[in-house]
Amino acid sequence: MDAIDWGKKHILYIANEIPEDFDNPDHKKHRSVIEPWLTAVFQSEHLSLLLGSGITIGICNYSGVEPRAMQRIKFKTKGKEIASYAEQEAKNLSRGSANFEDDLRVAIELLKGLKILNDDNTSTLENEINEKMKSLILNLIKNEYGVLSSEKASDALALLKRFLISFSSRTATRDRLHIFTTNYDRFIEYALDNAGIYTLDRFVGKLNPALRLHKMELDYHYNPPGIRGEPRYVEGVVRYTKLHGSLDWRFKDGDIYKEPMPFGLKIDEEMLPHPYETNVIFPNSAKGTDTVYFPYSELFRDFSAAICRPNSVLVAYGYGFGDSHINNIILDMMTIPSTHLVIISYDLADGRIPNFTKRCNPSQLTLLLGNHYGDIQTLTENYLPKSAIDRISDRRLKIEEKRKAIKKEGEVEDE
Repeated sequence: MDAIDWGKKHILYIANEIPEDFDNPDHKKHRSVIEPWLTAVFQSEHLSLLLGSGITIGICNYSGVEPRAMQRIKFKTKGKEIASYAEQEAKNLSRGSANFEDDLRVAIELLKGLKILNDDNTSTLENEINEKMKSLILNLIKNEYGVLSSEKASDALALLKRFLISFSSRTATRDRLHIFTTNYDRFIEYALDNAGIYTLDRFVGKLNPALRLHKMELDYHYNPPGIRGEPRYVEGVVRYTKLHGSLDWRFKDGDIYKEPMPFGLKIDEEMLPHPYETNVIFPNSAKGTDTVYFPYSELFRDFSAAICRPNSVLVAYGYGFGDSHINNIILDMMTIPSTHLVIISYDLADGRIPNFTKRCNPSQLTLLLGNHYGDIQTLTENYLPKSAIDRISDRRLKIEEKRKAIKKEGEVEDE
């Protein structure tokens, strides 16, 4: 990766090459380089998509809505100690600056220690954590409501649908696209539902969906008319995993349930009475011994099983490489020579992306970095493959070639 100048505003790295004039991106010029390459990469035997907070920020900005819940959390009880320790932990993990998740995790870990010491600040900090957790969930819901009630709501939804369809429109006989996200909100689920894409996850049930540990590789099939006993795979099916939980997941009686909550709901604070222990929105060991392993061990096992195999491609969009547990699995994937990693990002994520790529084999990397390539509208409209159109285009070319051949034969006969 020594050939890459990380000081440039835009970075384009494809197939061990840096295209000409990459720092002055022009979709008319670079589309002919990027789109065919991504089309080929997306048709690998196994394809996974890792989405971070960048996709939520992109959709909110496109809608003219300021994204909430991304700011640091300030605690009154032991606030200086929490902020200082969160910063130190972020540095130790090479994450750069701390974020709201670091603040929340450190506060919960501190609370556990205060309970052991029977400290006087225990109840105060616990109440504050509950309030901060409630505020976090409310802000996530406000993001959903803000986008859905904005003037550009239909355009934003259509953009997100086109983005997801570019990945999910794989031939049904290939391995299903597996979407992973670190987000707690439900923009992705909402867009998948509206695009008519079937979603396979670990939840079972309709009225009160429960998370199940078993994984039987369930899928969707149909029987073609006139053919019996030969079911075929349904197109437009994806597997979906939320690695860090979701704002509508709840612990109850030792199990995890998906709580019915309409998307874009304008909600009142009084409608969220849950204490922080019941919310499954953050992977940390302070929620009890059982939750250290459940459900996160199962979700990350799905992530590892999906990407750590030959001929596997992982596309990371809007992910800042700030989670060491995710990064380690990706690095493990990269030890398999036939795997490939595509990183698409609006920026360098405080230097975390350059630091991560230095640990990878350059020939297994594709990089589209900068506010041009990482902009979700520019990326979707100009560079992502349009699978359905590609199939029609292929058929058109074959018909044209056939007609040219017939025409040439006719000309020879006339002579």
